[in-house]
This record gives sequence, C-alpha cells and structure tokens, in this order.
Amino acid sequence: MRFFNPDQCKVCIVGLGYVGLPLSIALAKTKTSFKTNNPINRQIIGFDKDSKRIEELKKGIDSTNEVDKETLKNINDINFSSNEEILKDVDFFIVAIPTPIDQNKKPDLSILENACIKIGKSIRFRKSNFPPIIVFESTVYPGCTEEKCVPILEKYSNLKHNSEDPKSTFYCGYSPERINPGDKKNNIENIIKIVSGCNEKVSKIIDDFYSSFIKAGTFRTSSIKVAEAAKIIENTQRDINIALVNELAIICEKLKIDTLDVLKAAGTKWNFQHFQPGLVGGHCISVDPYYLTYKAEKLGYTPKVVLAGRNINDGMSDWLVNRILNEIKNKNINVKECSILIMGLTFKENCPDIRNSKVFEMIKLFKNHEINVSIFDPLANKELVMSRNKIKIDNKFIFNSYDVVIVAVAHDEFKNYSLTFWRNLIKKETICFDLKGILPREINAMRP
Repeated sequence: MRFFNPDQCKVCIVGLGYVGLPLSIALAKTKTSFKTNNPINRQIIGFDKDSKRIEELKKGIDSTNEVDKETLKNINDINFSSNEEILKDVDFFIVAIPTPIDQNKKPDLSILENACIKIGKSIRFRKSNFPPIIVFESTVYPGCTEEKCVPILEKYSNLKHNSEDPKSTFYCGYSPERINPGDKKNNIENIIKIVSGCNEKVSKIIDDFYSSFIKAGTFRTSSIKVAEAAKIIENTQRDINIALVNELAIICEKLKIDTLDVLKAAGTKWNFQHFQPGLVGGHCISVDPYYLTYKAEKLGYTPKVVLAGRNINDGMSDWLVNRILNEIKNKNINVKECSILIMGLTFKENCPDIRNSKVFEMIKLFKNHEINVSIFDPLANKELVMSRNKIKIDNKFIFNSYDVVIVAVAHDEFKNYSLTFWRNLIKKETICFDLKGILPREINAMRP
C-alpha cells in the first residue's frame, strides 16, 4: 500500500478551538521537519463550522487567548474556512472538536458524529490515488474511534475502512490532545504526542506526520484503543488526586486546621504529590472520567474509586457555599441583605474558558437564598456569559461594600493585587474566602 508524503500533503484541522487552533499554528510555523530535517510544504486548512470564529481568526482575533494577535497576523499559510467544500481532496484530517457530557453525565458524541458525516461525504469522491487518513484528537471512551466513528465514515463515504484497495478505503488513527489552556510554557510542541493507527503502516505515517513538528517527539501505542484509554487515564488520575485533597479539606475544616498549612508541611517529603483543593471544572478533568465509567459500565463493571472521586469534586460547590452561609449566620449578617463578590468565573486561572466552571453552581446556590452576587473576571467574555448564563460580569469593584469576598480563580491579575488593594476592597467585618490561597497572609481569610 502506497501513501501520500506526510511532509507534502494537504491537511485539514476540523475544529479551531483550544486544541485545533494551536495545532494549526504549530503546523504552519514548522518549515523543516524536526525528525528528518527535510523541508515541509503542506497545504493547511483550518475548518470550523462557526463562521463568526473563522472571520475573527482571519482578522487576527483569537477569543480563547491561546494564540496572540501578532502570531495570527504573521501566519499566512492557513486557509481558514467554514465552507464544507474545502474538505474535498484532503489527505490528512485531524478532528479536534468538543466531546462533552449530557445532563445525565453520559458522553455526548453528537458534535463528533456530525464531523464524521462531513468528512465521510468529503472523501466519497476523492480524486487522489492515495487513501486519506483521519486522526481523532477529541476525548472519547476506549473503542469509540473504531466502534462509533468508523461506521459513520464508511456509511457516508461508501468506502471500506482499513482495506487493501487504495481507491476504496480510508484509514483512521487516534492522537489524544494534551493542550493545557492558559499555559504558555507547556505548549503543543513541547509535550510528547501519543500516536496510533489502525495498522502498523498507518501508525508509522501518523507518527512521521506528528514528529515532524512536535519538538518533544512522539510515543506510538500498540493500538488505537490503548491511545484512547491513555488520554482518559491522564485526567482521571488528576481528578482523583484533587478529590483526595478536597476530602482532606473537608476533614481539616472539622479539625479546625488550615488545609494549605497541612499540604505545605506534607509537601516537604520528596515523593509527595502536590495538589490543591478547589473547584474542578473545564472540558477535561471534570468530563473525561465519565467517558471511562460509561464504557466500563457498558462492559458490566461499575468503577468505585473513579466515581467516588467524581462525587467528591462535583459536590464541592455545595460544601463551599454551605460553609460560607454558616459563616454569614455566625456573623449575624442578614442573608437577604448580604452582598457577595466572587472573583473569577472561568474554570481555571489565566484562561477565558467558562465551560463546566463550578463557579456557576456557586452563583446559583447563593441566588437560591436570594443573596446579591457580584462577579468580576477580567478574562471571561462578558457578552458570552450574559447570553448563555444571564449573568452580568462587573467592570469594576465597589470598595468597602461587600459582606463576603470569594477568590474562586487564581488569575495572575488577582495575584498581583497589592495588600493595600485588598484592604481597600474589604470592610473590617468582611468575610474573605480564599479558595486558591493567593491572598496575602495579612488578610484574615478562610481557606478550604
């Protein structure tokens, strides 16, 4: 079986969010292969069904803040488009679209399925003599690529997956994304890339492709299913570790000792794993474990540790709000006249991503008690939050006016606020709750 040259191919990234856009930029920036030192001359297409997103990118605007305006303006090698016609005659597809969970915490693969339909239709009348390769980067449960995606691709392309006939086949692979939103140090080129393919030859082609622009190199797995499982395990492990320290925070509160003091002391041991308590949101850590448990339960096994960790982390918003409500009661503050300021709305620091942010749950719980809640976040998209969640983000602080100040997200901007700022922000009797441990020690604050 002959394949296209991975250094000279036509590649399309489907989905230009937190994963797809940085991937596109890394591809476009690399002119010489890190693996072979050979020159690279690829046609790069960035496809997203959101036409507004495409128009912004063409103007050099990235609402995710993962790519700066200067970089976008200087990258002329990517053809950004929302027109499905551009998907025709592509050699190498990379699918990087969201795979969320539904209200029952089960995998929602509707966006992934629609992407497979589009790709299937586009490769049906492919003119090239070389079969196309479709690589999925989106989080899925082990087995999803071959059990769910391949049948859709076969149906809409009228081709057979992993066949020997180059004119009537296509091939699939899986390479899990490892993007850490807001992290400018650990970027896509500096993180080892897991790669896999439906057979040995395809796996090598995919490996050659990624290793050409990933400085850190690649790691080939024995199968697609192994690569899918590796992605799930990475974030499940982190979720369980955070759940452990969250449970520790609950115990420390009952012991009336400071959790962060305990962790600092324990951290002096050489092999102690450093995690902090907090709200677990976002599109990975709070979602991926449910993909693993879904598949396990389909196979007749109910995970115990994974679900226990999820239950603890999903319940932290309730626990934190109840702690604050009890403190409000202890301070004899009238609940219905109470004013709360929450600093930070995004799911993590230095990132505008609001997906699955647990801060929204806290806001809802406070409003159930008819408490006035003000929100300040310099990174969250105000218009998007208002349209999706009907929540207003304030543009400025009203000093000396809040009964409760909650630091929910550790944005660098918040860390850089001076002691004078914090003292001017709060009243003498203000209750401060520092979820992230960033307030100066001179400020008397509650912590998890």
